[in-house]
Amino acid sequence: MMLNKHNKLISLLFFLGTTLLPTLVWAEDAAPAPTANPGDTAWMLTSTALVLMMTIPGLALFYAGMVRSKNVLSVMMQCFAITSLVTIIWMIYGYSLAFDTTGMEKGVINIHSFIGGLDKAFLSGVTIDSLTAAVPETVFMTFQMTFAIITPALIVGAFAERMKFSALLWFTAIWVTVVYTPIAHMVWSGDGGFFWDMGVLDFAGGTVVHINAGIAGLVAALVLGKRKGYPTTAMPPHNLTMTLVGASLLWVGWFGFNAGSAIAANGTAGMAMAVTQIATAAAALAWMLGEWLTHGKPSVLGIASGAVAGLVAITPASGFVGPIGALVIGLASGLLCFLASTKLKRMLGYDDALDAFGVHAVGGIIGALLTGIFAAASLGGTQVDLNIAEQLFTQFKGVVITIIYCGVATFIILKALDAIIGLRVTEEQETEGLDLTQHNERGYNL
Repeated sequence: MMLNKHNKLISLLFFLGTTLLPTLVWAEDAAPAPTANPGDTAWMLTSTALVLMMTIPGLALFYAGMVRSKNVLSVMMQCFAITSLVTIIWMIYGYSLAFDTTGMEKGVINIHSFIGGLDKAFLSGVTIDSLTAAVPETVFMTFQMTFAIITPALIVGAFAERMKFSALLWFTAIWVTVVYTPIAHMVWSGDGGFFWDMGVLDFAGGTVVHINAGIAGLVAALVLGKRKGYPTTAMPPHNLTMTLVGASLLWVGWFGFNAGSAIAANGTAGMAMAVTQIATAAAALAWMLGEWLTHGKPSVLGIASGAVAGLVAITPASGFVGPIGALVIGLASGLLCFLASTKLKRMLGYDDALDAFGVHAVGGIIGALLTGIFAAASLGGTQVDLNIAEQLFTQFKGVVITIIYCGVATFIILKALDAIIGLRVTEEQETEGLDLTQHNERGYNL
């Protein structure tokens, strides 16, 4: 009897050892499946909404107030249509071209160093469970979509009041595909990306968004030519109240733009928010004081433009510099963008209607270059082993490559469209205003 009980006990222990124990050991050793961080996800959802607000209504109001009353709706319509068009392009293939990393390898230059593939076309593989860093990939994809939206919308300021709406749509679709997605891929896609491997520092889009948009704006202004009557006919902003509200929305939304680029709710995001506020305030004051000394009075348009210049310049630096760097970047961008938008434009004679080049290209270049200096830990930045001279040269190369590629590609796109469908409205349509001639509506019924 005792022997029989002993045999049963041995059998039970054998069963436990051969079935349950391996299961327990496997469960202990297996790595838990990665999950989204709720705090990071909440911040990125908020940031995405903030960046979308920068285009509609922020930029739409900012630009609409600066044009003449007969063109107020045309500018707002352009911003709204660009938002819709780029959303669909991004979903179909834009996100894939910018962020598909198939075939990329650190230190290896191939086609995928410059442009992504189509593995993520139609958001293939972007599911409820897929992650980027510690946030859902759906959130990251939409966050980056808002960057792709605002970039061509910024270009609108350069050719305001004279481009056909149909030409704008074609230009936007081709430009986002041919110019924006490659630059975004080279800068932000990670190891194997051309600019990434070069070591170019661009936290939130100095090259990708602002230099890109500003250079494209200058080329567009030159290709389309001056507005009828420019510069002899006065063309003052028709509603600076609207412009100031738009600039204020841009300022608030930019916290999502810069702090959101940390892709986490962490110390980097916190510092990015702080330096964004400091640089913007410094630039607004610098532009205001420069205008005060030059023209005798400070203007609402000036202080609003200065704030945007500071927002632009701190964008590439926001995740890399400290408060002192932000202060210098803000002061430099406010003053230099003021000079570019007034004296340089007057001297060279181009009609950059709403100063897309003077603010975005010049501000982006200033910010990109100064990032190479103030990112150094010795100057309050985050880069401990940074050699300032080497990094400054790297930043310079990134700026020059962006200018050349964007400038040449934009010129080709515009000339091709001009030959096929025409870019510019007729003189009669321009005189009557784009609100009526392009949309058969009026912004104001007087």
